[in-house]
Amino acid sequence: MLIYKDIITGDEIISDSYDLKEIDGVIYEADCKQITLGAVDVDIGANASAEGGDDEGVEDNAQTVIDVIHSFRLTEVPYGKASEYLSDLKKFMKKVKEALTEKGTPESEIKAFEQGAAKFAGQVKKNFKDWQFFMGESMNPEGLIVLLNYREDGVTPYVVVWKHGLTEMKV
Repeated sequence: MLIYKDIITGDEIISDSYDLKEIDGVIYEADCKQITLGAVDVDIGANASAEGGDDEGVEDNAQTVIDVIHSFRLTEVPYGKASEYLSDLKKFMKKVKEALTEKGTPESEIKAFEQGAAKFAGQVKKNFKDWQFFMGESMNPEGLIVLLNYREDGVTPYVVVWKHGLTEMKV
């Protein structure tokens, strides 16, 4: 299995167990699932109504979360305006470009990354209200911001991460 870490912070962001799809050579997209944590319904065979009891007073502590967000301990970033996100993205992309240059990435690949990133950032800006934003466990604001949205069905969540902002770690 591969774990993908933020190239800047080292935070674990996602793994290949989520069926990553590369889009335009710039981002990875992965469908997520809503999972329920907490309260478990245990049937002990008793009939509360027959025994004069009821279920009142039993608190349901179940919580529904997105699997990727929960598994990688991502924290929501409350961007109020697209300009706030784009400002942080610009800083992040500058650091990614520096890291790619240090690794000896060909200039043509860096240019393709910059162009593709600008195009996708424009799409995010256009539909800013549809996105949620999350940062890694270190809570370092200079790190990669994971984007969350929902498919056309309005039910299936998916995350988007910047391909060039990740490093691979074999587990």
